[in-house]
Parts: sequence; structure tokens; C-alpha cells
Amino acid sequence: MSLRVEETESPDSFKVSGRGELHLSILIETMRRQGYEFQVSKPKVILKEIDGVVCEPMELLMIDVPEEYMGTVMEKLGSRKGELLDMRSAADGYMRLEFKIPARGLIGYRSEFLTDTKGNGIMNHVFYGYEPYKGEITQRQRGSLVAWEDGEAVTYGLYNAQERGTLFITPGTMVYEGMIVGENSRNEDIVVNVCKKKHVTNMRAAGSDEALRLTPPRILSLEQALEFIADDELVEVTPKNMRLRKRILDTEQRAKARSRSASGQDR
Repeated sequence: MSLRVEETESPDSFKVSGRGELHLSILIETMRRQGYEFQVSKPKVILKEIDGVVCEPMELLMIDVPEEYMGTVMEKLGSRKGELLDMRSAADGYMRLEFKIPARGLIGYRSEFLTDTKGNGIMNHVFYGYEPYKGEITQRQRGSLVAWEDGEAVTYGLYNAQERGTLFITPGTMVYEGMIVGENSRNEDIVVNVCKKKHVTNMRAAGSDEALRLTPPRILSLEQALEFIADDELVEVTPKNMRLRKRILDTEQRAKARSRSASGQDR
């Protein structure tokens, strides 16, 4: 009863409405196991018009966090339109914080919260009600590392790419142009060549042939992937793999689309 599927203008695209990311991810995982291949866009909250006013769902968020991380958590939630309702001491040096926050403000926050609290924070939230729309929210502070060409990811290419941010793939992974292979440490997308092999010569330098060490990649779950992607990105789901990709795969076309979008916003 809580799952609704609607047709769209495109015959091969459907709008699916459910009760949160977990509900939708269960549907996606079930379809994947049944052999379907499809792509999923970033989840969006369902807005309602109440008495002529556009309203959005709000969540009551309860957080237990060590005192030393409390300031960072409050700052992050404040930027996501969170409103502090209560703050009190809990056991063993923890503080209990209660917020009222738009549901869309929590999309993508769980992984950021675990990073900010070094895994020591606990968060739970329940539906609070509908309130007037709170305005735009900047959710993801970092860009993506995007593959430049089709091929197989190699250690040398990944070693150079990991200096830019956090990788999502391992050596030997087959990639294609426009596929997202990691998260940039800065707020912009960067095209990287993870298929680049070391240039072979007959010259050797001291230390140059030492084994390249890769930082273990961050393997995203389906829920984490849905939280991570931006509006111009998709989660590609197949029976054997789950990948992240840009909507526009071609690097040049993606740059042109970005420049058109920027010029339109300037006007």
C-alpha cells in the first residue's frame, strides 16, 4: 500500500514513491536478484500543497554524540536547515541532541555523521509532520572522481587518482567513460585516468620500482550509493554489479551541459 509506481513521459522510465531510502533499496535489491538491469536517480522527498502553501516532510532527529564532536554535528545540521529543540547530558560523556529537520536534509548525512563522530555517534529519526518548504539545502560538499576512458583499472592509474580523494574501486575493475570511481576531496568533479599504465623504459631510478601502495577503497552499499549521488548522477544496478555513473557519459558533452547550466543560472 505504501509503494506507488507511476508512468512518465518516457516509456522506459517510471516514478517510484515509497517510504524512505530503505524501502526503495529493498525493491531495487529484489529486482536485481530477479535479473533486471536498470538505473536509479537521486531520491527526492514528496512535497504537498496544504492551504495553498507548498509543504515538505519534517523529521524528528535524535542524536547521541560525544561532547567533543557536538559542535561539528550542530554546524552540519544547521546548514541542512535543522532546528535544535533540546540538548541535555547523557551517560559517559555523551550529549543528547534533538532536532527538527527537513527529510531531504538527512539524505546523504548518515555517512558524513559517522565520519565527523569517528563512528561514535548514534542517530535515529521519525516522521514529525509537514511544514512549509524551508528553502534550498546544500547537501554534498564534495565532487566525484570520474573515469576518463573505457578499460580496466590498474594500480598505477589508481595510485595517481587516490591523491585526489577516496576511491570506490579496486585494480582489475572494468570501467567506462563517465563512470564514478571515487569521491573528490574538493567540491568539484574531476576526470581521472584510472586505466593509465606506467610508461615502460629501460631506465631505472632509486625507489621508482617500489610497490605502489593503495589505500583500501570505500565500498558503498546500495543505501550509501543512493545517498551519495547528485542530481546529475545515477546508480546503475545489474544482477552482478552496482556502479555509479554520470547521466551524461561523454566528457565533452558533460562539460558543455555544465557551462550551459551555469550561464542559465547567471541570467
